[in-house]
Amino acid sequence: MHKENLKEKNDKIKSKNIEPEKKDKRKIKTNVYEKELERLQIELVKLQEWIIQEKLKVVVLFEGRDAAGKGGVIKRITQSLNPRTCKVVALATPTDREKTQWYFQRYVAHLPAESEMILFDRSWYNRAGVERVMDFCTTEEYHEFMRTCPEFERMLIRSGIILVKYWFSVSDEEQEGRFQSRIDDPTKQWKLSPMDLKSRDKWLEYSKAKDEMFKYTDTKQSPWYVVPADNKKRARLNCISHLLSVIPYEDVHHEKIVLSPRKKDKGYIRPPFSDQTFVPEIF
Repeated sequence: MHKENLKEKNDKIKSKNIEPEKKDKRKIKTNVYEKELERLQIELVKLQEWIIQEKLKVVVLFEGRDAAGKGGVIKRITQSLNPRTCKVVALATPTDREKTQWYFQRYVAHLPAESEMILFDRSWYNRAGVERVMDFCTTEEYHEFMRTCPEFERMLIRSGIILVKYWFSVSDEEQEGRFQSRIDDPTKQWKLSPMDLKSRDKWLEYSKAKDEMFKYTDTKQSPWYVVPADNKKRARLNCISHLLSVIPYEDVHHEKIVLSPRKKDKGYIRPPFSDQTFVPEIF
């Protein structure tokens, strides 16, 4: 099992290659980060092949405050995977029609079939977070969610779905720094929505909402796994390593791939290049 091998490697990593930083924060060296990320991404490919072979159904939820690093770890997970098998779901604000549906309905539509892994960049826990804090739902709707969510997740698990839930924890100071970085970077400004900026004024309310959410939904059957995320690189490695450890998998045997020789052209005449429109070679 790769789970045992990963644990041995991770224990070794914990004891070396970490240099102390101010305020007891630990900074992982870039070359170590890149090497370990490459190793973990190879393991993710093996996990994906196992999911396909065993016809598993996997759902991974990524929750946390704005700018906590959810998108970054999702990007590293999917980077080397087949997008037909590993899909990312990041739903927009519900439409007027969706607002009249059963709350979980629009999420159910994206649940996996056999041999699929679905990564939710925010999920049905919007109701326990942003909707609760910003008064986008009624008190009755909120309490109904808290009552039914654990049972909904037990139904998913009983149906054969492997459900993994991650909460990315980031400090007030680190979030503020990341927000400022987005403001100053034209390629990241799209990440800042008016709702993100409003969340800065409601830090305490979000903290209380998270605590209440954990109280009801951090269950034995479907626990929350908290990822300390002030250090992005460490958070990514820790999260991916943990994901690999909670889904047992084995190597899938493949026959060695051998490319057959290309057949020779017989009588084929290629059209002249002048008949085609090429992209200008600026670089």
